[in-house]
Amino acid sequence: MVFLSQILVASSSVKIFSIIAVIFLSHYVAAVTPATNKTNRAVFTFGDSTMDTGNNDYIISIAKSNFPPYGRDFVGGKPTGRFSNGKVPSDFVAEIFGVKKILPAYLDPKLQLQDLLTGVCFASAGSGYDPLTAKLLSVLSLPDQLDLFKKYKSKITAAVGTERTATILSKSISFLSMGSNDLAINYFSTPLRSPYYDIPAYTDLMIESASNFLQELYAVGARVIGVVCIPSIGCLPAQRTLNGGIKRACYETGNQAAILFNSKLSHLIDSLNKRLPEAHLMYIDNYSPLLSLIQNPAQYGFEVVDKGCCGTGDLEFGPLCNRDTPGTCNDVSKYIFWDSFHPTEKAYRILTSISSKEVKI
Repeated sequence: MVFLSQILVASSSVKIFSIIAVIFLSHYVAAVTPATNKTNRAVFTFGDSTMDTGNNDYIISIAKSNFPPYGRDFVGGKPTGRFSNGKVPSDFVAEIFGVKKILPAYLDPKLQLQDLLTGVCFASAGSGYDPLTAKLLSVLSLPDQLDLFKKYKSKITAAVGTERTATILSKSISFLSMGSNDLAINYFSTPLRSPYYDIPAYTDLMIESASNFLQELYAVGARVIGVVCIPSIGCLPAQRTLNGGIKRACYETGNQAAILFNSKLSHLIDSLNKRLPEAHLMYIDNYSPLLSLIQNPAQYGFEVVDKGCCGTGDLEFGPLCNRDTPGTCNDVSKYIFWDSFHPTEKAYRILTSISSKEVKI
């Protein structure tokens, strides 16, 4: 953690800002249209800050958002560890499938049996497909999240029996959302990976990790899995500031890397659906929907597309977006982004609505 401490101390450096900042990048997940029969359905989510509903509150890491002004529009106006002003996609997919309005974090010690039976979140802000991504901020890697899912299965099996547990898992729907942190921090902002991999090779490494995770998740009992692609990360406010030049244009190299990974991810999902006899894996496009909001803001009721609401909106995120940060906006409804990386609750709702019309189960 010495490296991380040095990063925080050197907050005046724009380059260092980029190294910390991308840890918290979101993928801006979308949802799918719920099946007609919602009986006994549970929802599980895996991934990074897009999905994390507070797991990082219970681990030792600086990748947290459990302080104001985060959560100012959440139920009760309290920060919960969600990287937004309100709800995040984990909550919305649970709501869309008629399960519950809020998806709790699995590590929350206050969880009751009923919370577990209807689904929980295993995601961890700052994580990625590349194991190195999670190590940099000591967050939960994909293998860590899978281990928690296995413990979850053992816990509910002890409570309700093997047969009911198998039914819950077979009727559940899981969502995985990550990848932006891998590209942004490991490849574009540090020398940790780029000297050893070109972009095609690095995205292959990411795909291999995704493949292993999805097959292991299937082996544990998950059958219906939505996998969210990487969004147009080059158009996030922080990436505009760091790599967009004087005009703060979208960083096209980042966008092109996301497009390449997404193409490989789509092929992977097609392949796994053919290989795994009971699998129903879905590729969920979130690249185009987010770009549509950014390019056509008035159509969705937004005015500000290139800055976040928190502080200046150029670089603030996580610890840099706090109750003492000056300049935080009053009317968040005008903004697509809450901080320089994560959408507002309003934007998340719209993204969910867009994708729910395109993908059906």
